[in-house]
Amino acid sequence: MVTEQRISKETIATFFMDLQDRICRSLEDADGGATFREDAWQRPGGGGGRSRIITDGAVIEKGGVGFSAVHGEATEATLRSLNLTEPAEFYATGVSIVLHPRNPMVPIIHMNVRYFEVSTATFVGGHNWFGGGIDLTPHYVDEDDARWFHTYLKTVCDRHAVADYSRFKTWADDYFYIPHRQETRGIGGIFFDYLKPTDDVDKADLFAFVQDVGNAFAPIYTHFMHQNRELPFGEREKQWQLLRRGRYVEFNLVWDRGTKFGLETNGRTESILMSMPPQANWIYDHHPEANTREAETLGWLRKGIDW
Repeated sequence: MVTEQRISKETIATFFMDLQDRICRSLEDADGGATFREDAWQRPGGGGGRSRIITDGAVIEKGGVGFSAVHGEATEATLRSLNLTEPAEFYATGVSIVLHPRNPMVPIIHMNVRYFEVSTATFVGGHNWFGGGIDLTPHYVDEDDARWFHTYLKTVCDRHAVADYSRFKTWADDYFYIPHRQETRGIGGIFFDYLKPTDDVDKADLFAFVQDVGNAFAPIYTHFMHQNRELPFGEREKQWQLLRRGRYVEFNLVWDRGTKFGLETNGRTESILMSMPPQANWIYDHHPEANTREAETLGWLRKGIDW
């Protein structure tokens, strides 16, 4: 365990860089048909990152695993959200992942783990917190797969006193919701933000939990890659996949706070939008036929399901 005194922003960023390396290796091994290309970049306002993109794989049609560590002057929006009235500098580092599979029976997955720090002239490093989560977006919801996924995340949370699966699961249901569609993006997962050290909560314990969440990604998704990659599908399923990808785009561009933060802070556009699918579709006023797998999937896309 890293001690409290040694948990600097550099220590956290080093873990995230290693996490990116390990996840990319695991995904390449599981896919077997493509490798990641790296695009290192620098942010004009301070810091930079490594965007890694995989395309045309045996399982993954398009995916991104991004690492960033950026810093600079906090925006007015950030200052307002923290109730700060004096100028401040921010530091943000993390890993963000979105994978779009080729087979509609393999789910889309997203993970983000991050650390944020804000300093003022009178309060150096005084505001710092962790955030993140993992959520799953199946094109076709399979109840057994959904229960396996949520059980895995609950097990991760249960290992840490600072984590609360029930609260984080509800948080994910609320966050990954598309109000204008009145449906959830997928089957949720866990989401957490503003996890701050306090007199009762050590930064080391928070960091250990975030590390555990990050380390859970590869075994979770490679499980679905191996299990579902050979399941049969046809043109009907591919068209449904394109429609569900369209919903994914709507959420990311309209509601996702991470996308907004990246664009507001002059982040690298290509890296911010690497979560977009290679293709998506929209059909005017589309409603699936009753008693089909498509209609059944829509029935699962609601908050509050006890998986």
